[in-house]
Amino acid sequence: MLIAAAAPVIDRLADQLPSGTAVILADSEARILDRRAADPAYSRYLDEVFCVPGSIYSEEHIGTNSIGSVIETSAPVAIAGAEHYRDNFQNFTCVGAPLRHPLTRKLVGVLNVSCSYQDSNGMMIPLVLTAAHDIEARMYEGASLQERMLLEEFLRASRRTSGAVVSLNQDFLITNTAAATLLDSRDHVLLWEWATASKAQRGEFTGEVQLHGGDVVQAKGRTVGEGRGGAAGVLVELRRRNSGSPHRKPAAPVSDPDLPGHSATWRRALSDVTAAARSARDVLLTGEAGTGKSRLATRVGGDDAVVFEAALAAVDQDWAMQVRRAFEGSKPVVIRHLEVLPPSHVALLSALLRSPRAARVVATANTADLGNHAARLMDHFGARVDVPPLRQRPEDIPDIATALLRTPDSGPPPRIQPAALQALRSLAWPGNIRELGAVLESARLRSLGGDIGLTDLPPEYRRAVGAPLPTLQRSERETILAALADSRGNKLAAAERLGVARSTLYRKMRTLGIKGA
Repeated sequence: MLIAAAAPVIDRLADQLPSGTAVILADSEARILDRRAADPAYSRYLDEVFCVPGSIYSEEHIGTNSIGSVIETSAPVAIAGAEHYRDNFQNFTCVGAPLRHPLTRKLVGVLNVSCSYQDSNGMMIPLVLTAAHDIEARMYEGASLQERMLLEEFLRASRRTSGAVVSLNQDFLITNTAAATLLDSRDHVLLWEWATASKAQRGEFTGEVQLHGGDVVQAKGRTVGEGRGGAAGVLVELRRRNSGSPHRKPAAPVSDPDLPGHSATWRRALSDVTAAARSARDVLLTGEAGTGKSRLATRVGGDDAVVFEAALAAVDQDWAMQVRRAFEGSKPVVIRHLEVLPPSHVALLSALLRSPRAARVVATANTADLGNHAARLMDHFGARVDVPPLRQRPEDIPDIATALLRTPDSGPPPRIQPAALQALRSLAWPGNIRELGAVLESARLRSLGGDIGLTDLPPEYRRAVGAPLPTLQRSERETILAALADSRGNKLAAAERLGVARSTLYRKMRTLGIKGA
């Protein structure tokens, strides 16, 4: 929207401005999107300071400058000569103005005009402000009819109440000040999913919504712009409890940034892990591949645990001797992936687990791949915890994604846009957290450091998130996805689990937008 709206205005400015000037458009991350210089000499000068499309002009990267300073202050800025941080910019005078989304009023970009310091004059500021206003007006004209309907309904509701008001669809969110104090960016998807599940009711719908931070608020919603093409979105009014503060559900039994998630399913699993860790028993963590069993096992075993990979038993001749020696010591022993332990080592490990010892044993196993020989080992563990697959806790995906995208010393992780987050939450994830991590890393590369949008996801993960499915179809879709995941993608086995013909399963998959049909 920004580039399309700005292009004619930039063209007009470039034609009007004298030689020795340039018009520059940047996005909300200070990345230059477009540049028009009035003459070749000035263009070469800009090239020398890397003022070219794709360069990032944030204050973090290059210090005080009119693009980065607009983003920091959200206000028009003029930087002249020596006011620039870098010496090679001190021959410039630059004026920047913020560009805001016409409906959400969020900063989406910066319009900048620069010239040689000796050519600067007082007309630059009103010129840039007028051009920025023209770009915002064009963005409003380019906004969809649905977005305008949502804005108008939001304004009407905001005039009637001082309470929290939200107008939204899957891609779009407007909040007043009261709502902004309640919500963070991750609550957009939560509110939209609550609304789409509730709006099958006619007229107004009410209920309680647990926000991402744990607060529970009372919500009253209604559909906006219902028509043949579907609704424009919903208007939701949020209200705190009568006590004057939001009701907060009990905190998770275990709170750890390395074990992200706040769903009831995950809290229950962490509670079980905590209870097992506090016991004196040997612990077996079971679950599908990629669910985080090894991380939990290391947490239960502690930092001084001796860790063994069962897969190495087949290739390392000293593996059995090293395990026996560890069992004779006092440090905890962690054995990962019992399902791949060679049959020749099962009897040894079984005997070691039965023997009196000081060392505590923590092991992981994917029970779906556990052969009959290795299954004999499960009876030797006094505590067993099943780690849930990702498809059983989709509400944890925002937390997990943030943790996966966070890297040391690199600032905040990139934001995942609501449409992309909704697509991620709708998938079955047979590879669980490991698969999600690979998808996010691919998306991070595609996004070039900016927000991760739907088009940044690999094509097979961009499930259509347009019209929400009715509640019954959503339930049917989740049942089919679970059967496919349990059958590891085998359609015949999934059809047998569901008690339907394979042709019926394929038809349902096509109808419900499930890939692989």
